[in-house]
Amino acid sequence: MANFVLVHGVAHGTWCWSRVLPMLRAKGHEVVAVDLPGNGSVGDCTPLDQVDLGCYVHHVCSLRDQFESPVVLVGHSLGGLTISQAGELRPDKISTLVYLSALLLQPGEAFRSVMSDDPKWIRQGLERDSWTISDDLAYVTFHVDMARHCFYNDCSPEDVDWALGLLVPQPTGPLMGHLEITKANFGRIPRVYIECLQDQAVLPEMQKAMYAAMPCEQVLSLHTGHSPFLSNPRGLGNDLLSLV
Repeated sequence: MANFVLVHGVAHGTWCWSRVLPMLRAKGHEVVAVDLPGNGSVGDCTPLDQVDLGCYVHHVCSLRDQFESPVVLVGHSLGGLTISQAGELRPDKISTLVYLSALLLQPGEAFRSVMSDDPKWIRQGLERDSWTISDDLAYVTFHVDMARHCFYNDCSPEDVDWALGLLVPQPTGPLMGHLEITKANFGRIPRVYIECLQDQAVLPEMQKAMYAAMPCEQVLSLHTGHSPFLSNPRGLGNDLLSLV
């Protein structure tokens, strides 16, 4: 049986995996869904202005180290940065890196620089009109209309309302962190990309550009928006199960 560690994306939490976890566990796999620091989970008092990519990576690595055998490390959206950097630090303890419509960036790249260079991203207003930044620049809060359209465009109205009520402010530090990865460590871990073909947050063209620049052993496709864990949890679960 396999071990899975699931890493959520921007402004989300462990709740987003709640429909996928039972599928994996029903097949006998061990599964941990991560609550990243600063996302408002119970018992986490990390100040948002102290959260950066390194903070995320340290937390994920500490959870990974609870397993004796290697894990399948899954990252959604912004979680792609975290799993890549964790792979650099734990190359022998991760069997596969799985990018679910996630940022699969090259060494030295950061979320901010990549997204700012994409004209469609800018045209959609995601640089200015989709979030409000705090006065101290420590976090951003996503606007409801943006989240509804970009995160949950193919979800049921009930699921959209539920998810919107659980979104939290996103610390800005991880958005600025540059990847420090090498072929010797990160580069020897098998990678799988699960693309979401109706995604309005990480556009399909961007997903393809990323996995073309950083080739993966497999590319799987879901005909969903950015949040298949809500709109098609069975399809996502089956894709994850197919990897072990």
